[in-house]
Amino acid sequence: QVQLVESGGGLVQAGGSLRLSCAASGRTVSNYAMGWFRQAPGEEREFVAAISRSGSSTSYADSVKGRFTISRDNAKNTVYLQMNSLKPEDTAVYACAVKTLRLSTQNYEYTYWGQGTQVTVSS
Repeated sequence: QVQLVESGGGLVQAGGSLRLSCAASGRTVSNYAMGWFRQAPGEEREFVAAISRSGSSTSYADSVKGRFTISRDNAKNTVYLQMNSLKPEDTAVYACAVKTLRLSTQNYEYTYWGQGTQVTVSS
């Protein structure tokens, strides 16, 4: 019902910045909380940041606090992740996701995922 496409990844030097975009189609995502996750080679998927439906509330993993900023533009059906002061350990595939109520469990879960965009931070 919804397709998410991430963009903005690439190769950047340590200390540099990137801005990731997550464009949604198929459904308007303004009524849903969104999140960014990342997965490094050989590692489990890791929560990075989340944003409420209106964008008024955000949360971050401790590892990225003060460096990353999540935002959204509901008019454009897009969520962003501004990444500053990048470190080599930030290297990963970054994916966005939509949080919806899963009827089977009655829990809110990230149920729609994008394919991800590669972020590589060189030393």
